[in-house]
Amino acid sequence: MDPIDLAELSDRTAINDALIRYTIAIDTGEFDRLDTVFTPDAQIDYSESGGTVGTFADVKPWLAENLPAFSTKRMHTLGQVAISFANTRDEARVTAYFHNPMLVPDGRAGAGGERLVEVGGLYHHTFTRTDAGWRSRRLHEQVVWTRGF
Repeated sequence: MDPIDLAELSDRTAINDALIRYTIAIDTGEFDRLDTVFTPDAQIDYSESGGTVGTFADVKPWLAENLPAFSTKRMHTLGQVAISFANTRDEARVTAYFHNPMLVPDGRAGAGGERLVEVGGLYHHTFTRTDAGWRSRRLHEQVVWTRGF
């Protein structure tokens, strides 16, 4: 394996920062933060978790409308981030493990009750270098396991 130079370390840090901005935006419901994660024409696929597929312009309002109804208590954890750069170094394939526990209303537990549901899987991104920094132009959420649904 070739040694990593300072420019590659900087790129890897910027891509990791974008992944963190993504999870914080989703978890807090501050969906305008996603503008700093995705290209305007990004393709996003949440179909494996029962969600939508479309462009960022279509998916962003869908998230704002649907996620709060599902749960207001979300907390992503990311790990094992693999980044592979294309020959031009202006594109990167990124896979990140995720664990996403959420508290959802549970009518079975009586008024105000909640239950824990969890999703674990892989985020598969294609990042591209833009004038505004590294942005994802493709996201496919691969669900590996669920619990509590």
